Amino acid sequence: MSDSLLLAIDVGNTNVSLGVFDYGEGEGNLVEHWRLSSRREQTSDELGIALRALFGSAETEVSKARHVILSSVVPPLAPIWERVCQKLFGAPPVVVGPGIKTGMPIRYENPREVGADRIVNSVAAYELVGGPVIAVDFGTATTFDCVSKAGEYLGGSIFPGVHVSMEALFDRASMLHRVEILRPRSVIGRTTTQSLQSGLLFGYAGLVDSMVARIREELGRDARVIATGGLAQRIASETETIERVEPFLTLEGLRILFEKNRPGPAEAPRKEA
Repeated sequence: MSDSLLLAIDVGNTNVSLGVFDYGEGEGNLVEHWRLSSRREQTSDELGIALRALFGSAETEVSKARHVILSSVVPPLAPIWERVCQKLFGAPPVVVGPGIKTGMPIRYENPREVGADRIVNSVAAYELVGGPVIAVDFGTATTFDCVSKAGEYLGGSIFPGVHVSMEALFDRASMLHRVEILRPRSVIGRTTTQSLQSGLLFGYAGLVDSMVARIREELGRDARVIATGGLAQRIASETETIERVEPFLTLEGLRILFEKNRPGPAEAPRKEA
């Protein structure tokens, strides 16, 4: 790796996704990516140790990360990650939030209500295929985010995520048990495990197709559909509407936003950690 790296951090309710982009040859290429658990009780010191270990596993030094961009949908964790960046990199990160340049008009009634990850995904999806486009993210929540042909963020829909729904079901139904989300042999399950797998996999695939059909009635029949998130590939294979799966859509969106907000040459460089 070169000495010009960007660290992108996306703090979610369940996981923290991290990506390292190398700008050594002028273009930001994703060269490393990691995932940590989101734990509200973690301290900045603990996270700092974890980051150093991750960089060490990639045989590179933390100090080579010249810039950091951060998005978070967990308010208590955002300042902790900001302190981590200050300690390790000598300067605060670029934070996705009010005031950041996105290049995308936000048509939400209250733009401050939109989760940072939803904006990041929308920016990345529009950059990849243009508009209109629907970005579907299978995370703690399953979100549908809609961008118009003109590149405006319009809003979308939010559902409980697959794992959240599964956990709620098991908490309330004592006869049911946790299952791995795999494709059963048939839609009609012959065992409780197969029945649960059928409902979770085929049920969510049907949900996606139904929602995309309804959204396209308002957004446009030609709206493209891009999916991301841990279960994106598995669910996408059972849908008729998801055209493309981008596992690192959020990290790529953070890279795009960093470039739109990149510190100018007049700004002081980061200190070596």
